[in-house]
Amino acid sequence: MKRYSGLDDERDDVPVTQLGAGHSGEELTLASAWEAISGVGCTDQLLDWPPDVFALTNVLLDRTEAFRFALSPPAGAQWPPAGADDWSDSVVTAGREWSAWVEDPRDPVPAGLAEEWAIVLKHADVPLADLAAGRDWRVCQALLSLHAMADEACAGLGRATERAEGPGARYRARAREWLARTGSLARVAPRRVRVLPKVRTPPSGRTAFSRYACVQGAGLEASWHKMPVRHLGTDPRAEYVNLLLLPWPLRIRASDFRAVEGSVQWQERDPFGFFEFAPTERLDLDLVDRVLTAALDEVDDVDVVVLPEAAIDETEIEGLETVLSRHGVSYLTAGVRQRSPGPGQLPRNGVHIGVEPRLRKAAGPSDGPDRQWFHIRQDKHHRWALDANQIAQYHLAGALHPQVQWLETMAVPPRSLQFVSVGEEITIVSLVCQDLAETDEIADVIRSVGPTVVLAVLLDGPQLASRWAARYASVFADDPGSSVLTLTSYGMAQRSRPPGREASPIVALMKEADQEYREIPLEPGAQAVLLTASGSRATRRTVDGRRPVDTGTHYTGAAVHQIRAVEAGSRPTEVVAPLPRVLDIDDVTILTGWAEAVAETLAHAPERIPALMADLRPGAPWRSEFGVPEPSAELAGALESLDRVMREAGAPTYDAMLTAVREDRPGEQPLDALVRTVLRSTLEQRRSRGQLRSR
Repeated sequence: MKRYSGLDDERDDVPVTQLGAGHSGEELTLASAWEAISGVGCTDQLLDWPPDVFALTNVLLDRTEAFRFALSPPAGAQWPPAGADDWSDSVVTAGREWSAWVEDPRDPVPAGLAEEWAIVLKHADVPLADLAAGRDWRVCQALLSLHAMADEACAGLGRATERAEGPGARYRARAREWLARTGSLARVAPRRVRVLPKVRTPPSGRTAFSRYACVQGAGLEASWHKMPVRHLGTDPRAEYVNLLLLPWPLRIRASDFRAVEGSVQWQERDPFGFFEFAPTERLDLDLVDRVLTAALDEVDDVDVVVLPEAAIDETEIEGLETVLSRHGVSYLTAGVRQRSPGPGQLPRNGVHIGVEPRLRKAAGPSDGPDRQWFHIRQDKHHRWALDANQIAQYHLAGALHPQVQWLETMAVPPRSLQFVSVGEEITIVSLVCQDLAETDEIADVIRSVGPTVVLAVLLDGPQLASRWAARYASVFADDPGSSVLTLTSYGMAQRSRPPGREASPIVALMKEADQEYREIPLEPGAQAVLLTASGSRATRRTVDGRRPVDTGTHYTGAAVHQIRAVEAGSRPTEVVAPLPRVLDIDDVTILTGWAEAVAETLAHAPERIPALMADLRPGAPWRSEFGVPEPSAELAGALESLDRVMREAGAPTYDAMLTAVREDRPGEQPLDALVRTVLRSTLEQRRSRGQLRSR
């Protein structure tokens, strides 16, 4: 059966929000509405790929507001369906059977799925107005049930340990590769409809009709990165993270804000100009070193380092990562400022995300020439506008005229969002200052996906519970229930002295679901704050009648320590240029997805390993059927290395493979070492999660 690929679709976009009755002069039906939105037909081919059916049912139910019938059925109707022995169990079972069937569609379509799909196809010409009014209740039932089944079949596509059974592992690995390559789980063109993994649901579940996937319309690019960073070992107590917050610069001068020469436009009523934030002092790498030395005297490891908006120049990244590698830090989030790249070009403002390539936490220093970091960039999309009140609040009148509205000198890029899945436990989204406050599509996507943590880096005043950042942090903490951390620089917090108020030392704020705000100060004499967050199981709830499941993760801030730098660091800092990376970040994401499938199959269906390896290899038929390009030479080498590890092991047990990948191998090639470490990480994650479930 020929499959379609959204990558080949060249039709004009029809955004979901613009599609209404009367489109093209005809009354919209289920089939015509779907084809207008997606560019593909409502045919049996959709069954080949559960995320496609999820997209179809979600679009139709949302467009007609028929989701409401799961809460309030029409008069004389019942939900869940009358006569179903147990609707919740039946849709979960159907989702599992569907995942396995996708791998071998020569078998009959699972019965429950086939029955509901036949209803939709038979009534594909039903007008949307009838669905919206609930007049054809059997079609509403079928769409709601198919939506739940497809959602269940999407379990494990984002976080591999959401599904642990073996059958369907090949389908899930293919879907992870597809997501890494296209930014969507569905085969429909992402510029029309985008399907993303859902990480968590709101604590009450009151707004969630799905728990494993979500749908977004056109207009925003999304990228999903998988980085298997975690503490070594399989002990469930390893689920914690130590974050070192560097609220720098510790001092900000008025002269650090500069008017762009010739930028002021003296319009009659609204004079405006452009400013730049350009501190003269360089990042003090010796202080970074001494602060980390002090932090490691308090805890065994520092996992994440966070710096506020525009805290470092982009030319300082390499030196900073050199110091972090020496201390075993595996993850960096830093607000980065950029100089203009050339005449007539505006600089970018954003977050630099760096992940150390050993892909494990607390594994000792790494400062040799083989040191490497993977890099991700999250752009800022909304400019800061400084008005007279803010100029007075931050005492900047000596640098910026109060009668002029000053706009940040910043390129405004297309909207995009970077999701970084760190191991199997944490999915992080980073935002820059004003982007936290905008109620646009970025906010909609964050609420739909439900990342574990939202990190917002700011160039702002104190992070008090009474200020604007706290209000917007509470939005994401309430729905979808993410843990939100905001961080500003101490220097900016000290400049913020509104009339009648003293400066505040509050540099960070944490807001968690169902918890009060937690204001975090930088105390006198301290240069950093160490925050320890602990992981626990979180419940995923939906309002469509399915039973809750404990497959989510929630991180709670458990301890705060003030860090004062030691007198002498570990040694003088020498910036060491890393060698070229053996893989790019998208290739590492794909490699990790296949390693997760190996771990799942070894644990639950080891006899399926040969079929999984056949799908993994370059030249596998499924890629050409999907329209997926063949792996790059570098990725092909990594996949072949993973294949070789499995072939050399013969038919190992899970424990034997875990023991084998833990062994040191002197002289091992960097790519082979990377592959082995990724596989070890995925094996340990699945073992750790299994131990937690058995408690």
